[in-house]
Amino acid sequence: MRTLIKSAIGAIIASLFSAWAVGTFLTDRIAIVGSFMGLQRSYNEGIAFGIHLGPYQDIIILVAIGVIAYTAWRSAHTKLEQIGFGLILGGGIANVIDRAIDGLVTDMIQVGSFPIFNVADASINIGFGLLLMQLLMQMKWKVGLHP
Repeated sequence: MRTLIKSAIGAIIASLFSAWAVGTFLTDRIAIVGSFMGLQRSYNEGIAFGIHLGPYQDIIILVAIGVIAYTAWRSAHTKLEQIGFGLILGGGIANVIDRAIDGLVTDMIQVGSFPIFNVADASINIGFGLLLMQLLMQMKWKVGLHP
């Protein structure tokens, strides 16, 4: 479980540091790939992609983090699973901490017409991708498709 905890702590630190740095230093959009990709400060009251869950949003988020933590503790056996769950938990916790400070989450990564997101959101999505990859690899081995 050390890998899970290290991944979560790393995601929390990277997410909160980037939110602080953007809130402190980023005043104007910085183009990375012209108008397609850049760094742009934005604030978000909701969860991923600006979705707002209503008056019970914080409770729903905390329950979801608890369920994910419980699931991770019970079922994350491989390093890949531990990293995936760690990134999801770290990203979720970082967004809760960021929101607790002023009621908003700091977003900064702009790609195309996709909603602006932050490092915590990226951590959650990368973690989910790793868990999906682990699941697909396990399925491949179970059905005998390995080389």
